[in-house]
Amino acid sequence: MTVPSGPASAEVPAVRCRSLGVSFGTVQALHDISLDLAAGRIHALVGQNGAGKTTLAKVLGGLQAPDNGTVCIAGNQIPPGDVRAAKSAGLAMVHQHFSLPPSFTVAEALELAAARPESHSVYRRTELYRRWQNEVAEVGGTNVLATRIRDLPVETRQSLEIVRALASEARILLLDEPTALLTPAATDTLFERLRGLRDDGVTILIVLHKLREVAAVADTVSVLRDGKLVLGPSEISGVSQGQLSDAIVGPAPDADRAIAVEAAANAEQQLLLELVRVSSRESAFEPGLASIDLTVEAREIVGIAGVEGNGQRSLVSVIAGLSAVTEGSVLLGGEEVTRAPPARRRLRGLRLVPFDRNSEGISRSAPLWLNQSALRLIGRRRQFPLISLRQYKRQASEAMDLWRVRYDTVAQPAESLSGGNVQRLVLSRELASGLEVLVAAQPTRGLDFSATNFVRRSLRGLRDAGAGVLLVSSDLDELFELSDRLFVMYGGSIVARFNAPYDRQAVGDAMTGALR
Repeated sequence: MTVPSGPASAEVPAVRCRSLGVSFGTVQALHDISLDLAAGRIHALVGQNGAGKTTLAKVLGGLQAPDNGTVCIAGNQIPPGDVRAAKSAGLAMVHQHFSLPPSFTVAEALELAAARPESHSVYRRTELYRRWQNEVAEVGGTNVLATRIRDLPVETRQSLEIVRALASEARILLLDEPTALLTPAATDTLFERLRGLRDDGVTILIVLHKLREVAAVADTVSVLRDGKLVLGPSEISGVSQGQLSDAIVGPAPDADRAIAVEAAANAEQQLLLELVRVSSRESAFEPGLASIDLTVEAREIVGIAGVEGNGQRSLVSVIAGLSAVTEGSVLLGGEEVTRAPPARRRLRGLRLVPFDRNSEGISRSAPLWLNQSALRLIGRRRQFPLISLRQYKRQASEAMDLWRVRYDTVAQPAESLSGGNVQRLVLSRELASGLEVLVAAQPTRGLDFSATNFVRRSLRGLRDAGAGVLLVSSDLDELFELSDRLFVMYGGSIVARFNAPYDRQAVGDAMTGALR
């Protein structure tokens, strides 16, 4: 990867902000933030969901104008909310959600993102490849240039987002939760790349959730809590994980207990979900299912492990009724639902926490109350055509308050919530009365450690209340901690079954296909 040249001054901070304040309605997202980030280092920014991390990142990148305060990039004061000025000063942002157009080839997408003033309206393919061959050499070689973005694995798309950012000759790279969609191995590769960029003089500000990731990659760490900077840039070697935890949570955190869920599972009906030799067609992203046999009983959590892209999405999609079964049967509580639509399965007690909470779990532009009330609306549709909007808004507000969703008004769009609060919104809807089986796909991905613990306690509480849980996760520690039984998927098949206590080496071998 070609890194822009240019000296990094140790005297002038790469980023300096003074007295930044941002509010959204009655919510104070940032309050009097002042900090300096030294050039040529990796700086981590941590805090709970809703602490203000993404808002601060957007202010620094010119995507959000602050109510008050100033931002200087490499010694240049940036006009509030001016993306072009931030880029001209040398700062580029890699967003939490990928920005390269999925239908474009890699070469086309990178050229579009670069938007050079001297660019022409028509290109020869060989010219595009020549332009970008050096930049993608470390990502996947020149062969990747002809591949469409949508056909690439997540870790390659993440790497290309960094290539896109550096194409503007940026000397300061801001990454907002870049590990949220990555496997542990891909995260290690990303961190190695970031350390190489740092050694070449690039300054990096990275928003992270997991403390072990902070320790693995950062030179300094800063902590936001409730929109305030409670720990300024501090050398990572001088801060223990205990001190970081105290700074993130605060000296007297509000108890965040798991929500008690009244499951509808019949104690006499132990077998809640059953797949009998189920097969499905492959998708553009991963293989279909190949004769899957799987059961989930009442009062158990069944884990699904596997390297991403080995059929986990196909499994969840088939169970939810979003993909067709080519062979075999799907049963819920003993009732065959193989051809049943998703709405009927939901009425039968199936609930789903999807892989991507933002694109699959909510309607981003719809108000919070409508997102939260979706299940009640499905059940009500057959009973009575008239509804009371006031009643639904009140019920949505009560449910979100119970799940401690941080919001201003039930009428605000769901996209205005932080990632952790979106997940709480999804859980407040899915873990409602009538639940028998919960399919939870990556339920803690991208959440801070406090929200992660909250979700895990809630899953245990759901199991203890009599429901069945199918947990799909790329986090082996999470699977080992929660699962009563564990299945490993490889190439669309279940290749191994394990009971606790789990052998990490054996599970890892199964995930890589060594046990086939």
